[in-house]
Amino acid sequence: MHNQTGIHPNLKLRHIRAILEIATAGSLSQVARAQGITQPALSRTLAEAETLLGVPLFRRENRRMILTEQGELLFDATQAMAKRLDATAARIRDSEDEVFGELRVTTTTGFGTLWLAPRLPTLFKQYPSLKIDLMLEERVLDLPMREADVAIRMKEPSQADLIRKRLMNIKMRLYATPEYLAEHGTPTTMEDFAHHRLICQHAGTAQVAAGAMLVAELMSHDIPSTLTVNNYFGVLQGVLNHLGIGVLPDYITEDFPNLVRVLPATESSEVPVFLAYPEELRHSKRVAAFREFVTEEIFNYRKRQQI
Repeated sequence: MHNQTGIHPNLKLRHIRAILEIATAGSLSQVARAQGITQPALSRTLAEAETLLGVPLFRRENRRMILTEQGELLFDATQAMAKRLDATAARIRDSEDEVFGELRVTTTTGFGTLWLAPRLPTLFKQYPSLKIDLMLEERVLDLPMREADVAIRMKEPSQADLIRKRLMNIKMRLYATPEYLAEHGTPTTMEDFAHHRLICQHAGTAQVAAGAMLVAELMSHDIPSTLTVNNYFGVLQGVLNHLGIGVLPDYITEDFPNLVRVLPATESSEVPVFLAYPEELRHSKRVAAFREFVTEEIFNYRKRQQI
């Protein structure tokens, strides 16, 4: 009969946690201090695990604890299990009134760096015990498989069993600094780009379709000088350093009001921004806190845009 670990009937969760933490820290004394126990007590826990399994799990090398081959097998098999147990325990605690624990949020690099991250101090001020794991990548993580808890995506999620909320629509537009335009002039037609540098995402970079279509349209005018980057944060840095005219999401003007819009008639089609999370997290207080925070920030953003 298997126990809670499924590895050995007498191997306990405390053994597993000790092994994982020793492997991560590489030091018995460091783990013992972190756990508030004596080093001999931790050594006994490790010795118990090795006796039960009948193999050495660590070897000492230059005063560090290094996993043996058998130890690495155990580490790989139990690390994900321990994370799932911690996540489950955190979800159980969600039944309490206080909002705390880890919330894994995924969004694109552009939206995460340019819009979400600058606003997180407001969330942490309200919920100081909340831990946000912000995963910035263009790949769409699988929410039903719990690769993340909450997603902010630039298109409506297609996966089933997701609760989704449309937050706003954005457009990609052209922006430059006053300093750049003062030195190089302000283009009034696409033909004027013969005297300017275009800063945009590389055509092969994963990006919203509307943004890619706008860039393709701009590139069709045979612009002589370009700077391509693999995300909008890089595009913004190029613009802020007066290197040229950049293709950026329109919300950028909220935090960089000095940027000047160039060729106002040139813009992408609307891009919907959605918040999504699994149905099973409907009653999670952490998810609710994050949803309300984002909704409030979007509402305030829209209100300021109308002034």
